[in-house]
Parts: sequence; C-alpha cells; structure tokens
Amino acid sequence: MFDRQMLALTKPLVEAIARRIAARGITADQVSLTGFAAGVLAALLISVGEITWAIAPLLFNRLCDGLDGAVARAGTPNERGAFLDITLDFFVYAGVPLAFALCDPGRNALPAAVLLAAFIGTGVTFLAYAIMAEKRGEKSAEYPSKAFYYLGGLTEGFETVLCFVAMCLWPEYFPQIAFAYAALCGVTIITRMAAGWRRFGD
Repeated sequence: MFDRQMLALTKPLVEAIARRIAARGITADQVSLTGFAAGVLAALLISVGEITWAIAPLLFNRLCDGLDGAVARAGTPNERGAFLDITLDFFVYAGVPLAFALCDPGRNALPAAVLLAAFIGTGVTFLAYAIMAEKRGEKSAEYPSKAFYYLGGLTEGFETVLCFVAMCLWPEYFPQIAFAYAALCGVTIITRMAAGWRRFGD
C-alpha cells in the first residue's frame, strides 16, 4: 500500500548508494545474493529462538532488495537479475513464518501455515497478473522502474517488513500478528483477482 510512496521518498539516497556500489564493480546479482544470505540468517536466528537478533539481518535483506534494482539500472539491467530478485524475495518471505513455526511448533505452526497460504495467494495473483500484462506489452505507470508489471495491493513489501519486525519485537504475539496479516493479505488477493478479472476480460 505504501511501497510507491516509500520508493519515491528513498529513491535519491538509494540511487546514490547504488552508484557507489556499481562503481566498485559489485553487481546487482551479488547484492541480491548477499541480501538473500542475510534473510536466511534472520530465519535461522528466529528458528533457534534468537528472535530479536534477527531484526538486523532482516532489515539488511530489505535494504539489499531496494539496492539491487538500482545497482542494475546503474549498469546494464538483465532479465536474469529480475528473475533472481523476485524469487529470492519470496524465499525470504516464506522463510520467516516457517522459522517461527520451527521455533515453537505448538503455538506457531497453525498461524504460520495460514500466513504462508496467504502469501501463496498474494504471490500467485501478483505474478499471474504480471505474466498476462507482459503478454499484452503493458507497463505499470505507478512503478516504471520495475522490470515487470508491478500490481500493488493492501499488503506490499513495506507492510510485510513492518509485520516481520513486529513479530520479532513481540514474538509472544506471533499468532495474533500472523492471523491479522493473513486477513489483510486476503484483501490484497481479492483486489488483485478483481483487477485481473476486469482487465483481462476482453
């Protein structure tokens, strides 16, 4: 919901950092893989109960996610980089709820499963819309820098980061946070389904 505003707000700083990174010969793929490693570390820390320590690598993962595209645009963007970016993002999004389930299966397994099911719904509707829009040669006017059509919703990247940080700050409330965010994801699923139904009906 707030991704577009956050992108506009942070764009000058992100692009300045990205230019410095690219000037050192660091590629966008390397940034993506480094961020993914940080996300895996965060999930591992959560799974063994060191939940508060997971916040720093989790935020670093999100920083790298914002930087890799900007680093690519500072050089020569390619489709492999866009593919790597989105797939690694979804792996991290799935890894965090799974880690909470592993940390305390009795209390967290069911809400984690519900949240993962909701993430599947948001991911499928997001990617399916992008595929159909790409076939039509359409580009998102709201997210022109994205490598493929980016359909927003109530729960986007910024909201997901806030959700994960809240889980790490108050792990005792993981079930409540997970169920609440899954419900918000349900709204995103419905709105994306409706958008696709209207847009591709012709």
